[in-house]
Amino acid sequence: MSEAKNEFYNVYEVFSKKTDKSPFQHQFSLLAPNADMALIMAKENFFRREQVADIWVVKRENIRGLSQSEREMLKRLDKDYRETKGYGYLKKKWREYNQEQFTEQHILGGKGDAQ
Repeated sequence: MSEAKNEFYNVYEVFSKKTDKSPFQHQFSLLAPNADMALIMAKENFFRREQVADIWVVKRENIRGLSQSEREMLKRLDKDYRETKGYGYLKKKWREYNQEQFTEQHILGGKGDAQ
């Protein structure tokens, strides 16, 4: 009986977005006999809970992820130039600059005030 049930129902993934400009987010999975029924079930379950701008229902079999070899290839790509690690010293430099501006001599009318 359970084998026949697995052949009849398919697993669908439901994605939604709250506004037209927001990205789609995965919400939940559901079992349905076809895509139309899956969309109806997603609407019934999701629209009554919160406002959404759009819903996508995708058969799980149609979603493709990266294989292990593709993931390994991504690790080998050098993308350090896209990271801003080289600017880490700027925060410290700004802090030193701001502290330098408000020393006792500046506050009490010392150097730098007469222009």
